[in-house]
Amino acid sequence: MTIHVFKTSVKRKSEVKKLSPTLNKLVDKNGCWNFDLEDCDNILRVETQSLHAPVISSLLEKKGFHCEELH
Repeated sequence: MTIHVFKTSVKRKSEVKKLSPTLNKLVDKNGCWNFDLEDCDNILRVETQSLHAPVISSLLEKKGFHCEELH
């Protein structure tokens, strides 16, 4: 299992709700994701066996949000 951590421009719970169906479809059945909107970088954590960071970043960018992997 790999954990990817991203800095995002997602700021509100309503935005997370909007992204939920897409993220749920994206992660495999053993994976999970969550946002930490209390963090100054509005962190998105994705735990997955098969997804690569650029796929996740691209998805959020297409939905209108900045998404940058943190190393």
